[in-house]
Amino acid sequence: MTDNTTDNTTGSITPGTSTGSTTPGRRLPVTDLSLVVLIGASGAGKSTFARRHFKPTEVLSSDFCRGLVADDENDQGASGDAFDVLHYIAGKRLAAGRRTVVDATSVQSDSRKQLIELARRHDVLPIAIVLDVPEDVCAERNAARADRAGMPRRVIQRHQRELRRSLRHLEREGFRKVHVLRGVAEVEGAEVVTERRFNDLTHLTGPFDIIGDIHGCASELETLLGRLGYVDGAHPEGRTAVFVGDLVDRGPDSPGVLRRVMGMVADGTALCVPGNHENKLGRYLKGRGVQHTHGLAETIAQLEAEDARDPDFRARVREFVDGLVSHYVLDGGKLVVCHAGLPEKYHGRTSGRVRSHALYGDTTGETDEFGLPVRYPWAEDYRGKAAVVYGHTPVPTATWLNNTICLDTGAVFGGKLTALRWPERELVDVPAERVWYEPTRPLRTDAPGGHDGRPLDLGDVHGRRAVETRHAGRVTVREENAAAALEVMSRFAADPRLLPYLPPTMAPSATSRREGYLEHPEDAFAQYAADGVARVVCEEKHMGSRAVVLVCRNADVARERFGVGGTSHAGSGGAGGPTGALVTRTGRPFLGDPDRTEQVLGRVRDAADAAGLWAELDTDWLLLDAELMPWSLKASGLLRSQYAAVGAASGAVFPGALDALEAAVARGVDVRDLLGKQRERAADAAAFTDAYRRYCWPTDGLDGVRLAPFQILAVQGRSLAGMPHDRQLALIDRMVEHDGTGLLRTTRRLYVETGDADSVRAGVDWWLEMTGRGGEGMVVKPVGALVRDGRGRLVQPGIKCRGREYLRIVYGPEYTRPENLEKLRGRTLGHKRSLAIREYALGLEALDRLAEGEPLWRVHEAVFAVLALESEPVDPRL
Repeated sequence: MTDNTTDNTTGSITPGTSTGSTTPGRRLPVTDLSLVVLIGASGAGKSTFARRHFKPTEVLSSDFCRGLVADDENDQGASGDAFDVLHYIAGKRLAAGRRTVVDATSVQSDSRKQLIELARRHDVLPIAIVLDVPEDVCAERNAARADRAGMPRRVIQRHQRELRRSLRHLEREGFRKVHVLRGVAEVEGAEVVTERRFNDLTHLTGPFDIIGDIHGCASELETLLGRLGYVDGAHPEGRTAVFVGDLVDRGPDSPGVLRRVMGMVADGTALCVPGNHENKLGRYLKGRGVQHTHGLAETIAQLEAEDARDPDFRARVREFVDGLVSHYVLDGGKLVVCHAGLPEKYHGRTSGRVRSHALYGDTTGETDEFGLPVRYPWAEDYRGKAAVVYGHTPVPTATWLNNTICLDTGAVFGGKLTALRWPERELVDVPAERVWYEPTRPLRTDAPGGHDGRPLDLGDVHGRRAVETRHAGRVTVREENAAAALEVMSRFAADPRLLPYLPPTMAPSATSRREGYLEHPEDAFAQYAADGVARVVCEEKHMGSRAVVLVCRNADVARERFGVGGTSHAGSGGAGGPTGALVTRTGRPFLGDPDRTEQVLGRVRDAADAAGLWAELDTDWLLLDAELMPWSLKASGLLRSQYAAVGAASGAVFPGALDALEAAVARGVDVRDLLGKQRERAADAAAFTDAYRRYCWPTDGLDGVRLAPFQILAVQGRSLAGMPHDRQLALIDRMVEHDGTGLLRTTRRLYVETGDADSVRAGVDWWLEMTGRGGEGMVVKPVGALVRDGRGRLVQPGIKCRGREYLRIVYGPEYTRPENLEKLRGRTLGHKRSLAIREYALGLEALDRLAEGEPLWRVHEAVFAVLALESEPVDPRL
């Protein structure tokens, strides 16, 4: 590489493949992502060559594009439109990362110029394959084709002249590789071989130890390697070190760092990408004119001292630096390592622009008060799937931001030398032994904490979306549903940084055919038995509203992990900002008063502390699924406008109506049937009023408020959604037991064997007893939590079976009448069940992304999709 503008794959010409002679049967290396331009006169055999060596979908023919726009592949008058189509399709393919082969004569420099510019625009390699075939052969082949039999000989002669003029200039035009095949034998004997880009190391899966900017701090490097477990540059467990560049300058021993890193790379125990300081050192070692600033003078002096001990060292350094590749894509595309950061559109690409960004980053064109360039904050807008690990700009602490992390923690400036263990995502660092070089700009002390970036922005949620989930594949969100969710999120939702999860809707049991019942637990047990679930847990359905509780140990944790609030005082939550959130199942704050919310969180936190859960689960925060009671806390408006109104009306009407009918009967009027019906209606209305009143009781502050957690969804670094429910409930019971305030309430439960008739009967009796006392009903769940059926599909995470009297609130006071029940039995459950599974899969995905430390916008992508699906048209009574 001689110009330091591109990676090795882009800055070299394969030996023997330029305009000199070639050998028949020669292998032609062609990069997997590139724009391949076939160059040759009409009749040279380009189409045949393309069919032989490339996939049909890779080849774009100018003749075919003429046919698309003019229904005639030989209509030269349509060439302009045809090449517009060809360039458009080629651009789409290159943008998608697919190799593209252009089958056209391309003997004119102007036509090649457009293609080279297209390759540069998409940061891929332009590669030329020249088919230099004699004029007579071209003429004979054209004559044999019916569609070209009339082609004048002068056209072929013109093509040949233009080809001859072009051969000497193809490299200068911008082609990074040129393969020239002379004569029919060479064309027919050639073999195209696909080669990886030098930056494509996706086949290497690690594990890796990625080490930040060293800047000549050789002693700190040895200490860090020792802490990471390396012995003499190798790791006994086969781990690979990856250096992000800036090995040299400013520090006390740049040669020592180079010797260690070069040796590890040569031994295959390390990878290294170049930093801007290696780039500058490489130019100096080649005799280029560079300024001896920013620590280069110190490195030069150290190299001069090294010359006496090792005369060949300088040459080895020059060769090493010259061979460094701008960035690496590793671990199946999940990891990108470079020096200064890299937006997703540049990952795996090869161009001068990509190398420049990888070395220097991008700047705004401004300078700060220290005269240094202001870097463009590309990481704040990063939305890529791969984690990007880089250095270049010193920070006091390495922190994740939108799945990117800077490991330059200013070792040479007296900070520390930091490494990231991948895939563990663990940070390991050692302090600098001293300040080796005074920084021009002090290290920032106001850097963000450990929270991972910003939540969703409009571009992440606008329009039709498809969210990939690992448990149910792709879940689609329609544009109109996304718009409805956006309205809720933007106007009513809690702070999105404290909203990492929304619970799914829950499907009801199959419609019962039992007399007098719309829902019955036998149907829930039967469904799970059919799904292959042998053991279920029946959990009491509380008389409240679904709530999600995020509680941190203190405000510092909330700030560091979720990016909210300030600094706590005395280690207690709330003093320095929020310590969590209490939200409804649509993401709205449950209690309007932040102080009351903090009181609830404080009681939950104290109970978890007393139960020893923080230490047992090795976490500083808990995410709980729960029920908050009474229902009137959330639904007081609904109670007044809908339920209480019905009760008040019936209470006002029926007594008088019954008195009148009874008086009429006493007078001998035959209205006994009507009186009986009205008495039944009055009894139904009274039952309706009794049903909703059970969900309402007075509260004063937190007096009368109850919280019933039933699942710990996630903790630091782990999703617990797959933890069996018996273990979950045992943890919850300990919290309830250690709650001294009366806030927390246990969830009663019963375990049922779906294949055991006696066990099923016991489950039914338990439900009848509970609902007979006025209980709402129960939720039946597989004990094993995350369960699949015999075909590998997720089964329902829970089936609700609501009590006969409770359903009066849902379907009306008189729903139990036989004629009404028969109509309701026609209800359709398919959409509701589908919705429940899709929302469940999205919730699991959000928890997995949260646990794996993915950026906040990625977590919110799944959370937002749950909220969007809630606006799908489904019978709200189900």
